[in-house]
Amino acid sequence: MTVVKTGRLALRRLDDGDAPFILNLLNQPSFLEYIGDKGVRNLDQAREYILTGPVASYEKHGYGLYLVELEDGTPIGMCGLVRRDSLEHADIGYSFLPEHWSKGYALEAAAGILRYARHTLGLGKILAIVSPGNGSSIRLLEKLGFRFEREQFMKGDNEDLVRVYGLPDGDGRQ
Repeated sequence: MTVVKTGRLALRRLDDGDAPFILNLLNQPSFLEYIGDKGVRNLDQAREYILTGPVASYEKHGYGLYLVELEDGTPIGMCGLVRRDSLEHADIGYSFLPEHWSKGYALEAAAGILRYARHTLGLGKILAIVSPGNGSSIRLLEKLGFRFEREQFMKGDNEDLVRVYGLPDGDGRQ
């Protein structure tokens, strides 16, 4: 099911047929460094990640992470919204295969998700979290209008320090 369509991309709900792509994406060195090790090492674990992560989020919140595809159906990344207990608002997340970096795809997909969040889901403030050393992601967030708010430790397997960015709601309220 396509959720967002942009000029060059389609973002659709993930399903268990996307397990080979997810296995590849989650084990990219950049994903492991900047997002974290999700412990996905085989196709069964990739299917479980899809079902207990994005699919469960669609059912619980009405949104989640989506597969990003080129017009010809080639999967190139993930982009969407995540609802974490440790944050007061939904946050935008994205990750792309390195061969698709520096082509404007992340900016295009994230801008599409933000329009969807505002106009379809009716969300107000949206957050983003990023590893302090991930300069490319920080620059992308700033292009989208996000502003640095604070540093915060995120609970999980490890307590990692992240930078939290906020995008005000449509009225400009923080």
